[in-house]
Order: sequence, then C-alpha cells, then structure tokens
Amino acid sequence: MSEGTERTRAPRRLAKSPAAFRTISEVAEELDVPAHVLRFWETKFDAIQPMKRGGGRRYYRPEDIDLLRGIRALLYDHGYTIKGVQRLLRDHGDRLPANLEALSPLSDAEPRGAVQGSLPLSADKLDELSDLLKDLKELRSLLDTPR
Repeated sequence: MSEGTERTRAPRRLAKSPAAFRTISEVAEELDVPAHVLRFWETKFDAIQPMKRGGGRRYYRPEDIDLLRGIRALLYDHGYTIKGVQRLLRDHGDRLPANLEALSPLSDAEPRGAVQGSLPLSADKLDELSDLLKDLKELRSLLDTPR
C-alpha cells in the first residue's frame, strides 16, 4: 500500500479464557444489564464480592459471574424480589441451586406478586381473575342503578 492509502487497523482482541477475570463492563455486557445494576446488586447481596484493584476497579471471577447470572435469572426471568433472592442465598449458604427451575414456588423466596402464604399465580390465572373482577364490577353497577 502506498503512504496515502495505508489504513490503521484496530488490534484484534483475543478471546479470554473461561477462567479469566472479567471487568464490570465485560460482565454487564455478557449479562445484558447496566454496570450500575451490578454495583447496586453488590450492596444488596453480600455473596457478590468481586476483587478490587487500585482505584476500585472491579474484577469478577468466573464463580462471581455464575452467581450474577443466577441472580439475574431469578430477578428478571422468574420474577423474584430482591428479598426473595436474599432468602434463597441465605438458605443455600450464599450459593444458588444449580437448577433454578427446580426451586419450589412455596419457598420463603416467593416470586413477585405472590400473596404471603399463597401459591403464585400464572399470567393466565391473573388475566382470568382480572376478567372476573371486571364482570363483577359491571354486575355491581347494574344493581346500583335505579330502576
């Protein structure tokens, strides 16, 4: 290439080993959550303790990332509250069970929307109850109208 047409190429990044430590931005990208959410979770879950280097830069170990992935799944996919996940971690010694799908919906760590001591309702059941409530309100208004 001639001097005027020479291109500068960005250096190619090599893929990190699965055992390598990750920065907060790498973990945030991998889990599809903002970095500030990861920092917030550190304040709520004592089990999350990334290594910190000079200047407070965080480095997450593979086991930290696995824990964060489980917390994310419980909060975002299974509908658990932060308190519910805290209870699960406390009950399982700061570790989440390997199979999150096997968690009992009757555990103390109830999903969002569950009434204390009751079974959590599926979206279909909630829709059905909402329709019934609407019907009851219509009937009530019919009974309340003067004849």
